[in-house]
Amino acid sequence: MSIALFFGTTTGNTGDIAEKVQQHIENVELFDVADSPLDIIENYQQLIFAIPTWDYGEVQEDWEEVWDDVDKIDFSDKTVAFIGLGDQYGYAEWFLDAMGMLHDKMVAKGATVVGHWPTKGYEFDESKALTPDKDFFVGLAIDDDCQNELSDERIEQWCQQVSLEFA
Repeated sequence: MSIALFFGTTTGNTGDIAEKVQQHIENVELFDVADSPLDIIENYQQLIFAIPTWDYGEVQEDWEEVWDDVDKIDFSDKTVAFIGLGDQYGYAEWFLDAMGMLHDKMVAKGATVVGHWPTKGYEFDESKALTPDKDFFVGLAIDDDCQNELSDERIEQWCQQVSLEFA
């Protein structure tokens, strides 16, 4: 069964992360939200969404274009995982907020979520991307600005985890 990975990218970082995930998980098909209609989601039961947080907790511009369209999709038969990119030091009060906001939209539409990631090893003040116990992010947390040297290892570990959770 194929897994769809939707991403939005301005500088290319999120696209690069999506490609790395594709190398670690079999049968992942990449879709850039800038030029792929979200109705493709209907063809998949398992989905990954990669979204960077911009500035002060803002959604990346490609995701912003399709933001309201997400509300029109029924995720009740979908299993989803999230990847968030952000800068934990420069924007410590809004770290990965966009991932949290996208997560909340999809959960409200019935999505089953896998791929929670521990907060240990990160330094930030606030995030909308935390689980209720605040011990985990709702998805993989990537900080290529301040912890680039940890990204590949985190991606590999998360991909192993998500592959098992999708199975």
